[in-house]
Amino acid sequence: MINYVEAALAPLKNDGQIKLHGADEFAGMHKAGRLTAECLDAIEDIVRPGIATDEIDRFVYEFAMDNGALPATLGYKGYMKSTCVSINHVVCHGIPSDKPLKDGDIANIDVTLIVDGWHGDSSRMYAVGEVKRAAHRLMEVTHESMLRGIAAVKPGATTGDIGHAIQEFAENERCSVVRDFCGHGVGRLFHDVPNILHYGSPGDGVPLKPGMIFTIEPMINLGRPHVKVLSDGWTAVTRDRSLSAQYEHTVGVTETGYEIFTVSPKHGLALPV
Repeated sequence: MINYVEAALAPLKNDGQIKLHGADEFAGMHKAGRLTAECLDAIEDIVRPGIATDEIDRFVYEFAMDNGALPATLGYKGYMKSTCVSINHVVCHGIPSDKPLKDGDIANIDVTLIVDGWHGDSSRMYAVGEVKRAAHRLMEVTHESMLRGIAAVKPGATTGDIGHAIQEFAENERCSVVRDFCGHGVGRLFHDVPNILHYGSPGDGVPLKPGMIFTIEPMINLGRPHVKVLSDGWTAVTRDRSLSAQYEHTVGVTETGYEIFTVSPKHGLALPV
């Protein structure tokens, strides 16, 4: 049984009920999402060969503090960084360190900023120096996969429609979809129901209703979809060492379709690389 509840009446915890948000709550998400997008835009100016991923993490922390926000990952389940930086074959949850970026790397930088209690969650890929064509193509396929998943969002559709749109495009481009991680409900909670799988069949899963808010964040590999988590308990990598990419937006279901809360002020919905 799937239960939906007005967000204002729901407890501030993941109790398995899908929260439906109103106009004021959408406005709060737009504010949080825009600040997150501005942070990701600003990161473009510092990503370069030789910069340590810890420096990027400090930048995100200082950006949040300067703008009256909090990084959601800092202290979350014992994670002690303000962002995740996932390089090359790292699928997600790469922990910033003194390791420098190298010419030719691709890096996903994942930022969630809390503004007035609302979580703006987004990530994007960054090309470091001169990147090989195969890496650029992977980023293009991943970005388009995400956009196709978003385009499937409307009342009466299902989470399976989102996953199918992503999987069909990515696999037709001879890439694979990671199964081990998914999108999620978000709002006043960092992670909530429903889970948003990036693969699936049309009509399967949870029906979409106006007021739902969740992330769509496909992880796409050049090789096989299989991943493993390293001994630090966070860092997920491709088992075959193939390149992986990810883009993420936070979206809300409206009466006629969707709104994206984390649109880049600099790029719009164009591919930022």
